[in-house]
Amino acid sequence: MDYDMLVIGSGPSGRRAAVQSAKLGKSVLVVDRGRRLGGVSVHTGTIPSKTLRETVLNLSGWRERGFYGRGYRVKQDISIGDLIQRLHKTLDHEVEVLQHQFMRNTVKSARAAVKFIGPNKVSLTADNGDYSEVGFANALIAVGTRPHRPRDVPFDKTRIFDSDEMLELHHLPRTLTVIGAGVIGVEYATIFSALDVPVTLVEPRNTILDFVDREIVDDFIHQMRDRGMTIRLGSAVNVIASKPDHAEVTLADGRTIRSEMVLYAAGRSGNVGALGLDVVGIEADSRGRIKVDPQTFQTSAPNIYAAGDVIGFPSLASTSMEQGRVAACHAFGVPLPPPPETFPYGIYAVPEISTVGQSEEQVRESGGAYEVGVARFRETSRGHIMGVNTGFLKLLFSVETRRLLGAHIVGEGATELIHIGQAVINLGGTVDFFVNNTFNYPTLAEAYKIAGLDAWNRMGRG
Repeated sequence: MDYDMLVIGSGPSGRRAAVQSAKLGKSVLVVDRGRRLGGVSVHTGTIPSKTLRETVLNLSGWRERGFYGRGYRVKQDISIGDLIQRLHKTLDHEVEVLQHQFMRNTVKSARAAVKFIGPNKVSLTADNGDYSEVGFANALIAVGTRPHRPRDVPFDKTRIFDSDEMLELHHLPRTLTVIGAGVIGVEYATIFSALDVPVTLVEPRNTILDFVDREIVDDFIHQMRDRGMTIRLGSAVNVIASKPDHAEVTLADGRTIRSEMVLYAAGRSGNVGALGLDVVGIEADSRGRIKVDPQTFQTSAPNIYAAGDVIGFPSLASTSMEQGRVAACHAFGVPLPPPPETFPYGIYAVPEISTVGQSEEQVRESGGAYEVGVARFRETSRGHIMGVNTGFLKLLFSVETRRLLGAHIVGEGATELIHIGQAVINLGGTVDFFVNNTFNYPTLAEAYKIAGLDAWNRMGRG
């Protein structure tokens, strides 16, 4: 059978492209080789790690420790079972919603491995060996990524894990070493630290999260160290060894780190190996990423698109959804307005980090005069009520146009609060918006007014 749109992968970009194509009256087939629909986002990535984080913060009483002290806990003995129980409930719900969405929009789905056998044809091989061929007018490659697993790292699921395997732990580690301080590394490191597990975070580079405003990152590192995490920056890893009663990480400077478990979270690779891309003339780089036109998401084969993590940065569920929608609209000739210049970036560590627009480093590089407004959460009444001692909001304004250029938050609720900054930036708002508007009181969002006034007092009335 032939389809107008063949979607390979059912993660955020695949799901959105499938539904958008169906809404345009097209015939759609989604093929995924996973046991259930949802892709990496639902099963090993976005949803599980965020669910794990939420469960840990609730059961550990982390949010209340500002009031009751560092020794406070809601549940004294938290087991891996407590964490997994909530995880499965959430995942079941996500899959159910997705299946219903496909059914409502008459999107067909199949479980099989896909291989291109021509510019408009693929083969499907099911787990039981059943083979079929399907034709397509347009295709979207949305296969996502998997953890990068170097050959010299002895992954064994007992002492040494990748980030997917962290969801299959049999018990909580007494001590944990995390190698790689990218988004996934810092999220897991801080989540386990919130459970009072002693964590060592190792990163070969001298800096972490380079796309985030430096002042936010510096505060984040300070908060991690303040609660007892060990952070080794500029430390390359020489050897990782699994011993009978512990794991051992030897660094290039000769130091040795012993812990019960090691999480290796240094990068991810695209799941493109078995797709037969050479048949359609598409090349992937050494990490399995596919190059696309950034406006249309077309690959070097014009009727084949790619979206989501498999095309690289920013690798966010939110941006992947938009990419899938844009690709589907382009495939069927539906014009779209250009996307907004900025999108928010959320890092679900403990504490959260969220950022939109330009960092102070980028503003400084552009050469225009600017002013900064800062509000610390402990300065807000809501912060006092919640017992929040840390976290702050930072706003960057152009002195010439008075417009908001960037908003950056580290602390409780950052990923929710950032959308106020996003709206003001994308609508061309100025510092006067924050000064002249009334915010609910007491809220953390009131920090926008405090930071706006902070900058306004130095900028004057304009």
